[in-house]
Amino acid sequence: MIDVQRLRVLRAVAEHGSFNKAAGALLLTPSAVSQHVAALERTLGHPVAVRSTRGVTLTEPGRLLVEAAETISAELDQVRRAIDRLAQDRPRLTVATFGSGGRRLLPSALSRFVQAHPEVELTVLESEPEDAVPMVRCGAADLALAYHFDGPPPVRPGTRPGLGWRPLMEDPLWLVLPPGHRLAGRDSADLGELSGDRWVLGCLKTEAFLRRYAELAGFELRVGASTTDYFFAQTLVAAGVGVCLVPQVALAGAADAVTVRVEPPRPARHIGLVLSRRRPASAGAEALADALAAAATDTTTAAAARTGARP
Repeated sequence: MIDVQRLRVLRAVAEHGSFNKAAGALLLTPSAVSQHVAALERTLGHPVAVRSTRGVTLTEPGRLLVEAAETISAELDQVRRAIDRLAQDRPRLTVATFGSGGRRLLPSALSRFVQAHPEVELTVLESEPEDAVPMVRCGAADLALAYHFDGPPPVRPGTRPGLGWRPLMEDPLWLVLPPGHRLAGRDSADLGELSGDRWVLGCLKTEAFLRRYAELAGFELRVGASTTDYFFAQTLVAAGVGVCLVPQVALAGAADAVTVRVEPPRPARHIGLVLSRRRPASAGAEALADALAAAATDTTTAAAARTGARP
C-alpha cells in the first residue's frame, strides 16, 4: 500500500526540483526525504525520481504518482472543509469570481440567491480563473465564475479530475473609441482599420490575444497604456489615450466613449462556472449556479438591447 506521507514528500520534490529544497519546505532533513522516496520506490517496484547535477527529474511512474498525490490532497482538503462545515451553525457558501463578472453578473444572481436562501452565509473572493479553478478543486471555493478566450475551457474532461465546466454565455469583445475618432460613426469596423492607432489594454492577459488578432489583420500592436481594469481602460479611451477592445460584460457606458462592433472574425471570451464533481454539490451551490445562469441570460439580453446587437 502506498503511504500518503511519502506521496506528499514526492510531490514536494517535484515542486521544488531537488531533495534539499523539498526538505526545507517540509521541515525535514534531506536524508529523511531521500529515505521516503527510496521507500516509495521499494513499495512501487519502480524508480520515481532521477537525480542529476541539474536537479531531480521524475520518471513516468513518478509523474503518475504526483498527479495522484495532487488529487488525493485536493480530496482530503475538501473532506476537511466539509467536516468543518458540519460544526457550523449556518451553512456557508464561497464563490470565486473574476472582476468584471463579479461586477456585472454576480450582484443580480446574489440578490436572487439571498432572497431564496437567507440562512446561507456567503463569501465572495475575487480571483482570476487560473487561481479560482484550483480553489474549487481543493474546496476553498464551492464554485467559481471564470472565462476563457479562444481554445478549450479551463476545465475539460480528463485534465482536471473532479471538476466540471458549465457554459453560461458568450461575451463578445467590442471596440471602444475616443470621441471624434474617425470610425466613431460606424456600426462596425475591421481591426485592420486601426493599424495606426495606439491601444489601451484593459487586461494584461488579453495582450497576447490581441496581438494574434493584430497579426491576422496585418498590423503591429502599439500599446499606449496597460491596466488590469477594463473600466479604468475605458476612461483612458474617453480621455483620448487610445482605443481598446472590451468584453461586452465589461462595457461601462462611459459618456464620452464610443462602442463599435468588431467585424468577423469577432473575438469573444466565454464565461462559465467551475463546479466540483468530487462530491454531490450542495443545494446552495446548485441554486447559486442556476441564479448565475439566469443573470447571464439577462445580461446578454440587456447588453444586446443597449448596443443594438442580437442576443
